[in-house]
Amino acid sequence: MYHTRLVVICEPDFSEILMAEIAETGFDTFMENDKGFEAYVEAENFDKQLLEEIRERYNQQTAVIFYQDRIQKKNWNEEWEKSYEPVIVDDACIIRANFHQPSKQYPYDIVITPKMSFGTGHHATTYLMVKSQLEIDHTNKRVMDAGCGTAVLSVMASKRGASFVDAFDIDAWSIENGKENAEVNHCNNIRIRQGKISELKFEEPFEIILANINKNILLMEMPYYFAYLKPGGLLLLSGFYEHDIPDLLAKAEKEGLTLVNHRVHETWATLLLKRK
Repeated sequence: MYHTRLVVICEPDFSEILMAEIAETGFDTFMENDKGFEAYVEAENFDKQLLEEIRERYNQQTAVIFYQDRIQKKNWNEEWEKSYEPVIVDDACIIRANFHQPSKQYPYDIVITPKMSFGTGHHATTYLMVKSQLEIDHTNKRVMDAGCGTAVLSVMASKRGASFVDAFDIDAWSIENGKENAEVNHCNNIRIRQGKISELKFEEPFEIILANINKNILLMEMPYYFAYLKPGGLLLLSGFYEHDIPDLLAKAEKEGLTLVNHRVHETWATLLLKRK
């Protein structure tokens, strides 16, 4: 048995959205690297026409290279377990897989099995978001997790004392995986839905909104974040580079959001904003 391997070379800003779209063509395993990512599917069980449409559409926005070949089938879970190490954030939080031993050394112990979803804590943006969450009071707060991926930020919000976490993502795998991760972490106050912020309905506004996506989507969805944020509420953003801060800050201030602080880690950045 063999797999079709798709090697995608792209700008980091486009990796997550491309993985989500390529998953719709049939590819079911993804491995990120420093130039983009690789996607795998058994034999040729994918929609070739849809894949070409995605390549053409994104090449109008940025330089994207697709390369296909065939490789022998592997036990991907076994390969992943060999290289997966726990992530430690500020000696206060450990993000680990279920095959790692729990540690009482850290106040927050989060178990995440990513499968095909995004957000293990290894990427600088997830690390930055969790680090910032450690400094934000979540107690009895309503929290939105936009583009939740594995729901690692939702789990952190729940463990930090949030009263309710409303999470969503456009990717069906993220919904399934996020629900599993919420369950294994015993977080029963997290709701996970499929869809975009522009399509979903929310019963009440939020004191905290978390969005770790990418620059283009953050700019597009900024008016929605403002609309669903309570006066005095906090908006925590990541998924972009330090040099993107001026563009995001200009859009945020136009919408009525003010800067509280920002962080940078490995050229990636976060913005913590507050609704006036």
